[in-house]
Amino acid sequence: MKFAIVYYSKTGHTKEMGEIIAEGIRKQGGEARLFSITEDMDAEYINACDGVIFGTPTYLASTCWQIKKWLEEDSRHLKLAGKLAGVYATAHYAQGGGDIAIMTIIGHLLVKGMLVYSGGASYGQPFIHLGPVALDAVEGHYEKSKAMFEVFGERMAQKAKELFA
Repeated sequence: MKFAIVYYSKTGHTKEMGEIIAEGIRKQGGEARLFSITEDMDAEYINACDGVIFGTPTYLASTCWQIKKWLEEDSRHLKLAGKLAGVYATAHYAQGGGDIAIMTIIGHLLVKGMLVYSGGASYGQPFIHLGPVALDAVEGHYEKSKAMFEVFGERMAQKAKELFA
């Protein structure tokens, strides 16, 4: 069970949360590698993955333009159809648009033929309806959300086992 975590990170927060998701995947016996869209990616590895998780910072209440451009133009050579997909975001405030950023990416992933998953409320708490969001301007939220991001990684790995093992 292999996962790629594809992200853009300006401050390091989105990368850090991707690393925590990877820990959750590894706890379930999976393999996970992180890829910044600003660096060369191992297309062979990504094409061989069971799942790809996408991370974005939130800018102006939406997905950052770098991720949007990557999804629309730079990802064309990757074979994403049929893979399990998840999305996470980082933001400053609860009403800062993290949910809109996630939904914007989900639309792209559905067009690419990916199987979008989050676990929703089906597993109980923590409830991760669309994908986890970490807030850095809400006192204590960023640190507290790390546990939720790890659980998200575990749930993604469990679903990959169900679908592809």
